Amino acid sequence: MTEHLYQMDSYLKQFDAQVTATEGSAVVLDRTAFYPGGGGQPHDTGLLSWEGGSARVVKVQKQGDEVWHFLEGDVPPVGTWVLGELDWERRYQLMRTHTALHVLCGVVWRDYGALVTGGNMEPLQGRMDFEFETMRKELVAEIEASVNAEIEKGLPVRTAILPREEAFQIPDLIRTKINLLPPHIQQVRIVEIVGLDLQADGGTHVANTREVGPVRVVDYKSKGAINKRIYIEL
Repeated sequence: MTEHLYQMDSYLKQFDAQVTATEGSAVVLDRTAFYPGGGGQPHDTGLLSWEGGSARVVKVQKQGDEVWHFLEGDVPPVGTWVLGELDWERRYQLMRTHTALHVLCGVVWRDYGALVTGGNMEPLQGRMDFEFETMRKELVAEIEASVNAEIEKGLPVRTAILPREEAFQIPDLIRTKINLLPPHIQQVRIVEIVGLDLQADGGTHVANTREVGPVRVVDYKSKGAINKRIYIEL
């Protein structure tokens, strides 16, 4: 089982860990700050180094309770102590982008009551799909202005891990059209943008909305009768 250090400290840039399993070019660590991807957020990349060697981390993937780190280069044997270092610039851009999408989600839910039907992101850009029947230029401009107003407020962003039963007592915790949390998940991670948004989420975020910076809505499209897509850039 891998301890997920990123869940409670998104700003951890490096960490010590021990290799607990290997297979081909991949290793499992007993603890990691590398995000394995999910919820539309890509996996982290970076470097593992150890006495006598180092290798690039080019892919990270969660399989059950373990996080596998796919390496480009040598593979340290089981029992090796390693230093993990994130590609921090990329990670921080993803944190800012992810929080921006939560601000967008919070604004759209608060002002229009629209559920999320999908989303994806790359560093400094992302898109989110909502249950809107119609989407027009004036509405998009209104949403963009509201998103930037909330970012400028400098709202704190907090995380917590709650028992599933307690978490699901929170109204509107699931903002997606379909509840994507499998029944076997008994501990639910909550991300709150204080005063705006509160939802279940496993990704990494900045600590304050002001870190996001200005957001532009760069495009919007109809993806169906009641499915509209909004593209943003930071």
